[in-house]
Amino acid sequence: MRIPVADAARATNARVVGDESVICTGVSYDSRSLAAGNLFVAVVGARDGHDFVGDAVRAGCSAVLVSHETPGCAVPQIVVSDTSAGLTQLGRWARRVLAGRVAGRVIGITGSVGKTTSKDFLAVALGSRYRVGASEKSLNNDQGLPVTLLNAPDDAEALVLEMGMRGFGEIARLARLVQPDIGVVTRVAEAHGERLGGIDGVARAKGELVEALPSSGCAVLNADDHRVLAMRALTDAQVCTYGFAERADLRIVDAVQHGARGVDFRYVSRWGEGRCWVGAPGMHMASNAAAALLVAGVAGCDLAAAAAGLANTVRSPMRMAIHQIDGRTIIDDTYNASPASLRAALEAMAAVPAPRRLAVLGAMAEIENSESQHRSVIHHADTLGIDVVAYGTDLYGARRVDGPAAVVDLVKALPEGSVVLFKASRVVGLDRIVGLLLAPNIGT
Repeated sequence: MRIPVADAARATNARVVGDESVICTGVSYDSRSLAAGNLFVAVVGARDGHDFVGDAVRAGCSAVLVSHETPGCAVPQIVVSDTSAGLTQLGRWARRVLAGRVAGRVIGITGSVGKTTSKDFLAVALGSRYRVGASEKSLNNDQGLPVTLLNAPDDAEALVLEMGMRGFGEIARLARLVQPDIGVVTRVAEAHGERLGGIDGVARAKGELVEALPSSGCAVLNADDHRVLAMRALTDAQVCTYGFAERADLRIVDAVQHGARGVDFRYVSRWGEGRCWVGAPGMHMASNAAAALLVAGVAGCDLAAAAAGLANTVRSPMRMAIHQIDGRTIIDDTYNASPASLRAALEAMAAVPAPRRLAVLGAMAEIENSESQHRSVIHHADTLGIDVVAYGTDLYGARRVDGPAAVVDLVKALPEGSVVLFKASRVVGLDRIVGLLLAPNIGT
């Protein structure tokens, strides 16, 4: 999106040091990934973005949003009292600018599991007809959503916005910013349950998206999750459902898993029926794809065209990503973990033919009844014939390994054709071990 410095200053009630006629293209608050022409926002968090203004200028930013002037800065400075608040105000400005073109096609998506992959599928499905702006990776919070709005194409006709939460009121606040017309809830599970008083608290927090919908909007709900389905009572908007359930508005039938290559299924709906191939393993991927197809139908897309694109969707990293390393299949699902997502990943792994299946599991954070939840995952793995090693934790009651080198040696010792799943909460950092395995010459 084109962001004139003068407009940004008016939107944030800021003063400008430098040339107000400069026009930026998109925003970034990370100087390492900033694109030339961006507006750099010096967010103050664990690190102070003001320390990286010089790096941002050298990387080619066109202007900076700061809370205090940086002497000698070579680009215009938009000076506000609080850069995080200023970023939110800019997000509201972007939403107003986009309003006419995206009317009726602003989709908010939340859920304990599956929201990022569903977001990726949604962007592709809607892209069969519309120019789409969508959240990158998991930019789903108070900073990420304004960035998504400000980085949307100027000619965007639809927006797909992932909405995360760690407590009550967060999704409601995000919804006030993005003003969704369609709200998708994928699933309610034990993620952040420790903060919210258990799974029913999680459901209440996720339901804030449905409550925020206008009466002219549409709630898209997972018919296979009774807590999600109960959210139909929270809105006067139209309600449409998807899933394996017999009465779902878009129903999954005849689903077939094809190991690591993916899953395909037949969909039946009021908008038509056909077959859909998803290039990612696991029945839960069929559910995520069905959500995308249902939204596409609600938004007026041809479902056959929407389904055709899902086979080659480029998904956000570290979510059931498949790698072939020295004759072994590595499943990288390291972005996060909850009991529900872990069980789904184990079931997907079990469908992959292999002489040996090994799950390298790290701790699951912020879940209620943590020890019993971890032990239940081990029981599920046992029933599926999957061996488990626990990385850096005794919570699973399984064999423990410590240190990346020990895990790399363990994987290298497996017979060719084996399948290895890596999964844990993000803070564990299992993705670094996957990175080591992907490094050149691992087999030498």
